[in-house]
Amino acid sequence: MPPLLIPLARIAIGALGAGAVVHWVVNEVRRINAELDRVRRMPDGEASERHTFPTLRRDPASGDWRVS
Repeated sequence: MPPLLIPLARIAIGALGAGAVVHWVVNEVRRINAELDRVRRMPDGEASERHTFPTLRRDPASGDWRVS
C-alpha cells in the first residue's frame, strides 16, 4: 500500500501548489484592473500628465541625455 501513497501525495501537493498559483494570479489580475479603473476615472489631463515619460535630449557639449 505505501507505493500507492507516494504518487497520491505528489498529486495532492501538486494540486495545492496549482491552487496557490491560481489564487495569486487572480489577486494580481484584480489588483491591476483596479489600478486601470482608477486611472480611467481620472480627468483626461491629470491621467496624461501622470503617465507620460519626460522628453530626453542629447546635450551637445557632453553627449549625455538630459530631461528637456
